[in-house]
Parts: sequence; C-alpha cells; structure tokens
Amino acid sequence: QGNIQRPHTNKMRIQAASSCFAALLAASETALSSAFAPSTRSFAVRRALSSSSSSTARHSSEGGDDDVYDMVVIGGGSGGVRASRIASGHGAKVALIEGQLNHGAPNYSAIGGTCVNVGCVPKKLMVFAGRYPGAISEAKGYGWNGATPGTFDWKQFMEYKDAEITRLNNVYNNFVLGNAGVEVVEGYGSMNGPDEVEVKCSDGSTRTLKTKNTVIAVGGWPYKPDIPGAEYTITSNEIFYLEEQPKRIVVVGGGFIACEFASIMDGLGSDVTLMYRGDLFLRGFDQDMREHLKEEMTENTNIDLQFNTNPKEIIKNDDGSLTVVTEDGNEIECDEVLM
Repeated sequence: QGNIQRPHTNKMRIQAASSCFAALLAASETALSSAFAPSTRSFAVRRALSSSSSSTARHSSEGGDDDVYDMVVIGGGSGGVRASRIASGHGAKVALIEGQLNHGAPNYSAIGGTCVNVGCVPKKLMVFAGRYPGAISEAKGYGWNGATPGTFDWKQFMEYKDAEITRLNNVYNNFVLGNAGVEVVEGYGSMNGPDEVEVKCSDGSTRTLKTKNTVIAVGGWPYKPDIPGAEYTITSNEIFYLEEQPKRIVVVGGGFIACEFASIMDGLGSDVTLMYRGDLFLRGFDQDMREHLKEEMTENTNIDLQFNTNPKEIIKNDDGSLTVVTEDGNEIECDEVLM
C-alpha cells in the first residue's frame, strides 16, 4: 500500500482518505496509507454516496418563491457542509454559499473547506511522499535488496494532488451536498437584515435569499507578522500550489503546522530552517512530547532548529531568492519563507 501504480491507460487517480473526511461522510474505514491508487479502483465513499437517495419534496418551505429558505449557510467548509446536510436531512430547505467550488487561487480553499483543499488531505499526501526515502533506507533490513530512493518530481506530485482534490470537490458538490438536497451557490454572501442574505454570484449576478435561519461558517485566513517584506512570504495555502520545489525554505513558527511542513519539506529533500521565537516549539502541548520531538528532529532530520529566533525583515534579492534578517542580525538566504 502507498505505492504509485500505473494502470494500462497510463492515467492514475490519487486516492486520499483523511480521518476527518471519512467521519464527515460517515463512510467505512479507509486506510490512509492507500493515498495513491489507480483510476480503475472503485471508491467506497463514492459508491455509498451515489447509492443514497435524494428528495427535494420533503423541504418544508412553502410558497413558490425559489429564493425562500429555512436555512442559508455562508461557507462551505466542514462546519457549513455538516450543518447544511444535516438540516436538509431533517426536511429543511437549505442553500449553501461558497466563494469557489474548485480549489486553487485566489481563495485556495473551496467546497469542502480547509481540510479537503489546503489542509489534512493534501498535507497527508505530502507526508506520504516525504516518508518514502526513510522507508526505502530501511528496506534492506527487511530483506528488500536494491531499493533506491530515486528522484522526487514536484510537478508530477502536484499534478496528482490537484487531480485528487478536484475529485473531492466534485464529491462534496455533487454527492455529499447534492444528494442531500442542498442547493450550492457559488459566490459571496453578506447579511442584509435579519432574514436576508445577499449573494454576489461568481457569474456576476446578485441574488437575495430570504431565510429563517442563517449559519455563518466562513473559516479564516493564515496570519502573517507585520514586518517589512512579509508580502514575499507564503502561507500554508500557497505552499500547495508552488510551481517549483524550493531547494531552501525557512519556516517561521512553532505550532504543529510549522513543525509538520518543516518535516515534510525535509523529507522531500529541501534544506529547511525552522525559526521559533520561544524556547521550544508546540507551546501548550505535552512537555515530554515536545522535548522528544525536538530530540528526534535534531538527531534524525536535517532541519536547522533555531529557537529564540524571530525574523525582523524579509529581503527579496535580484535573483528572486529571499534573505531573512533576524532580530539578532543574522541572515539566512532561501527560496521561500513559510509563515
């Protein structure tokens, strides 16, 4: 499991299953290690969803106005999808508003939310990819001779990753929400009084939805420190859409996302520097676990851990590279800075 297989059609589909996605769909258990599988393989969740019945006759709103709803949900992430699907299942007429239905710029997240588009699912695919060199290095000890890490193709990986996220966008839109009888509106919603939501639709039109209940589930956006040159940095959104793998990357932060991406990029072969302003990353987590993780990252990775270190400026060089200037005056050149 976890190996890339190529069917005779020379086309493949990345099969990813995250624990949160599986729980959301109430699907049967799916092994995380089977993230990559050929396109000829059937998808259990898709079968389960496609076999479920959908009925719009049970919607309780009356009157003939198509834009009158029992509930309007602004935001198509995990919370919004769950709320709209369950409400519709109890007979409510529901509309869900999401800024874009397919992943990528400018919002990066789309129908399905952070987890599906720029969170759990693509991140786990990157984790799987980053684990292969380590697994191959241990292969001989298990009797596998001649295994070599090979070379990692960033563009090829991104192509497969994008195909999988596109598939999941369609699952959410057409099966999870469509089969539940939820109307999906692509656009941006704003409150226009206690019982109206105005929608600026992606096609340029405007709709006013009358509603008895409104759920706001719009999510958030990564925060960047207010320092000179912050506009040259990327976040956990853009890293999933870089055209080239950065050979050198500085990760600023000490939360679990920073630690995850530092480990991922190290596993994929990039030179990684992790800067954190405190004495030890993962503040608020179990102390023994924090110290053990520091020990493991120090001894078993090539990550340069720099604690009590804060960037004060990011300089863009003439060749497109970046220089991170720290508060204590040190400088580190890199290709990308992840904040």
